[in-house]
Amino acid sequence: MTWVLLGLAVVAEVAATLSLRASEGFRVRRFGAAAVTGYVLAFVLLGQVLARGLPVGVAYGVWAACGVALTALLGRVLFAEPLTLPMLAGVVLIAGGVLMVQAGA
Repeated sequence: MTWVLLGLAVVAEVAATLSLRASEGFRVRRFGAAAVTGYVLAFVLLGQVLARGLPVGVAYGVWAACGVALTALLGRVLFAEPLTLPMLAGVVLIAGGVLMVQAGA
């Protein structure tokens, strides 16, 4: 259940970040409200993950890495933002680092 909550926290954070982009500086209120709601939900869920005993380094590492990767990919799809080869390499390096942290835990 802890990993499911962490996955939901990642989804909430990614949705919030994409909503923040879509809000155009909070001028589009529904996306602004979705951004705030998503971030609050993401932190509540992350707090539950930590309360269930997942080490903070592992939880935050997975949360951050998955968030970066999904946001970059969805930013490309939804907003036609650049996703260059060096950027993809960076995502792969972040994912590798998180795997090393988790393996070390």
